[in-house]
Amino acid sequence: MKHLFRRKSITQLISESENNDHGLHRVLSGSNLVALGIGAIIGAGIFVLSGQAAAQYAGPAIVLSFILSGIACALAGLCYAEFASMIPIAGSAYTYSYATMGEFIAWIIGWDLILEYLFAASTVAVGWSGYVVSFLNDFGIHIPVEFIAASGSHLVNVPGEGWKVITASLLSHLTETGLDVNTLPHVTALFNLPAVLVVFAATVLLVVGIKKSANFNAFMVIIKVFVIIAFIAFGFFFIQLDNWSPFIPPNTGKFGEYGFSGIFRGAAVIFFAYIGFDAVSTAAQEARNPRKDMPVGILGSLGISTILYILVALVLTGVVSYKLLNVPDPIAVAVNAMGPKMFWLRPIIKVAAIAGLSSVILVLLMGQPRIFFSMSRDGLLPKVFSKAHPRFKTPYISSIVTGLVAMIVSGATPIDILGELVSIGTLFAFCIVCAGVIILRYKHPEYPRGFKTPGLPYLPVLGIIICFVQMAALPLDTWIRLIVWMAFGFLIYFMYGRKHSKLA
Repeated sequence: MKHLFRRKSITQLISESENNDHGLHRVLSGSNLVALGIGAIIGAGIFVLSGQAAAQYAGPAIVLSFILSGIACALAGLCYAEFASMIPIAGSAYTYSYATMGEFIAWIIGWDLILEYLFAASTVAVGWSGYVVSFLNDFGIHIPVEFIAASGSHLVNVPGEGWKVITASLLSHLTETGLDVNTLPHVTALFNLPAVLVVFAATVLLVVGIKKSANFNAFMVIIKVFVIIAFIAFGFFFIQLDNWSPFIPPNTGKFGEYGFSGIFRGAAVIFFAYIGFDAVSTAAQEARNPRKDMPVGILGSLGISTILYILVALVLTGVVSYKLLNVPDPIAVAVNAMGPKMFWLRPIIKVAAIAGLSSVILVLLMGQPRIFFSMSRDGLLPKVFSKAHPRFKTPYISSIVTGLVAMIVSGATPIDILGELVSIGTLFAFCIVCAGVIILRYKHPEYPRGFKTPGLPYLPVLGIIICFVQMAALPLDTWIRLIVWMAFGFLIYFMYGRKHSKLA
């Protein structure tokens, strides 16, 4: 048992972070890190999941869900900032747990982070596909409907709205409008082609170099933040107060569908939208001054993004009835509802959504290989995953493997299943980090910290409680998928990782 909980010393980790033989370039400034965080946070949460969570779980009270998730993320973000300033090494929560709770817990969180980043990138790619298809349709370019949704998805052609994936909320909407879904054209999708292509493009860019990726991401962030502010400013003039009534729709009789339980489930589902600041911590070994810049990148990106999320949720549910928002492109639906006078804003919003989601995919696909990189250097995964490209100085093999798997998942899996899996993985990681900062503060108070989490142990404990409550609000199927994923991870650890660990 003692082998399962062997730990890497803080001194060793700090030494590794200061040693430049890892082959990665230290080229990212504090502003680059803030842009990376915003690039990952502002994306699918605003452009995709906000509408779907409102339609299925919380109604207009999705605003409260964003606030609840924002509070939980702020508490976890404080803990991440302390760890990142103290142990500025690639690996994120995996590295932190290795230093505080031992190798087996580190493996669990590392395997969980693989679930988080891999499926998150796939989730966003599906949302990206929805906006691209909508944008091309505006110019009369139509991708065959069999190639715009996950394998096996059933689509129906709704008059005036185009092809939609059949869901419970869509059926309810059609019933209210007097349409019988059985009388409309049906198609079964083969796979999501645009989602596969964007993952491929992002993977190529990441193999070429982190600096090029960061510059591209910064450009995309500027575009999407500017357009989101424009959407908020113009959208306030089109808010209809009736759409906010009732603000908390009555419960349908099922836990998590409207009512207060719907707010909690909505918070758990959209929690996925906040994982960008976690992605910042995975780039610690490529930061110029990690002790100073990592807390700025984590907390700065989280604060800016949370404010924008709340404002967009208010405008979105005020302009359009929440019942109509269970679509891959809810912001585009809201702009359409503003009427002909706002037609000029439609292509701009869609371009911004495409740019914004592109940057999210890029950052998430950047984070995953760096988790592989750290686990491989520790011996828990084969050495091939820690190889840096001789010219580009990037973990190219793990980037290619991540990209290939993400292409398959994004092309074949529905977005709701992906989003819930990512959320439960993220919440679990945050619980571990909040617990780890308490343990390390009491066991090793002497180590220098560039940033200290205030209110310890109360704020980290509160973070654990809020994250666990949101995990409990997720559907049982999501818990089952998490358990199966973790069981597979245990098998790999006991058959390979435990024996090949450098601490063995």
